[in-house]
Amino acid sequence: MDPILRLDGVSKRFLSHQAVDRVSLSIPRGSFYGLVGPSGCGKTTTLRLIAGFETPDAGVIELEGRSIVDDKPYERNVSTVFQSYALFPHLTVQQNIEFGLRRRSANDVDRRTREAIELVQLGGKESRLPSQLSGGEKQRVALARSLVTEPAVLLLDEPLSALDPNLREQVRSELKSLQRRVGTTFLFITHDRAEALSMSDSLAVMNGGKLEQSGTPQEMYLHPRTKFVASFLGAVNWIDGVGVRPEALHLSAPSDAARSLQVQVEQIVFLGDCVQIHTRSKLDEAVTAQVSRFSEIPVTGRDATLWWRQEEELRCDA
Repeated sequence: MDPILRLDGVSKRFLSHQAVDRVSLSIPRGSFYGLVGPSGCGKTTTLRLIAGFETPDAGVIELEGRSIVDDKPYERNVSTVFQSYALFPHLTVQQNIEFGLRRRSANDVDRRTREAIELVQLGGKESRLPSQLSGGEKQRVALARSLVTEPAVLLLDEPLSALDPNLREQVRSELKSLQRRVGTTFLFITHDRAEALSMSDSLAVMNGGKLEQSGTPQEMYLHPRTKFVASFLGAVNWIDGVGVRPEALHLSAPSDAARSLQVQVEQIVFLGDCVQIHTRSKLDEAVTAQVSRFSEIPVTGRDATLWWRQEEELRCDA
């Protein structure tokens, strides 16, 4: 299947730094695609280049097989949900959602707005102002306002960052379910690895303006190509240059086929659904294991043996 959105060798330099450096991406039609990385990695600039708020110095950006590099933002069949939601404070829920349709003199404004309101489950709240809504409800209004114009690609800039941490997990599921129902291609950026892994069909990790690796969440987590990708997507122990995830480490005597390490237990941290065991090896390496709370937990200050399977090792480039 041809990608709905394609970037080929896209670069953007500002006076002080190279924000985006020869980035190439192919976004499958109908997918939920994550563009992730730490602050300052270039992901937001990449999103702005796609939206038309910035102009690339080099490279190609194609939407549905056509270059959009020279198009104005309003000429591109994309819509953006901003981190702040950017709702009009003096307009009601309904007026915010229908705003883009009325500016375009679209047909069936009332019907399309009503359907969008029902899609994001805001029925009965059409006349409320943004100040009368919760954070999750404001996000739904912003989503409905963008989706009602039927964009080819919906761009989401840190969509969950403004929400209370206790609400984020619920909204993750709602957002993924919404994308599945409407079938619109979602491209979202985040620096949160849990969001990236749990929501994306595919994702790409950026670092220092460059694309480090792209693939499915499982591929990226289990087979990272670089140490940066391995560490960004989850905790990892580096033992003699080999990466081992904390959850891949086991306690007790190793089997014949396992790798093992003698350590001293320094700290036990109870996290509810699991227990972290912080240890130190004979070579003074800090090593953390994450085990079930139903496991036999060692005593702090005692020696212990950690073991893992060779197939669980991460072998990455520097």
